[in-house]
Amino acid sequence: MARRKQNTAYRQPATSRPAIIVYSIAAVLALAGLGDALYLTVLHLTGQSAVCGGSPSCSQVLASKYAHIGPVPVALLGMLGYFSVFSFAIFSVFNYWRATVLMRITVWVMFAAALLLLYLQAFVIHAFCRYCLFSAAITFLLTGLVVAIPAQSLTPKARP
Repeated sequence: MARRKQNTAYRQPATSRPAIIVYSIAAVLALAGLGDALYLTVLHLTGQSAVCGGSPSCSQVLASKYAHIGPVPVALLGMLGYFSVFSFAIFSVFNYWRATVLMRITVWVMFAAALLLLYLQAFVIHAFCRYCLFSAAITFLLTGLVVAIPAQSLTPKARP
């Protein structure tokens, strides 16, 4: 029997190894940020205070009027952002180019929010929260990874 040739004309080329590494690192970082945001969200919703190692400034930030937007805690928005970045990074490994674009947009929005929240802590509240600083650091690292993602991975692959 003759073997049939596989029709590979509609297959997209695999994601490059460096891109897979970058997306994997982004997924792990997003999980770390998700854990941090989940902890703060649970604390906010249950009314408990955070274990800040005796730092009163941490409780001051988490109890401020900037810790929530209406009834929604800012940490919950962070949770949604980190979960989205995690999901988009995983889809990007499997060569879904739209996920890469959505991941970039999400990370840039998170970066802008982190800058705003850092400004509020430094110049309005005059106190810093360790958990918030950890989240900002994760967001800055994710932004660095987004900048490191090659531009050719953002465009859909042309089908021959």
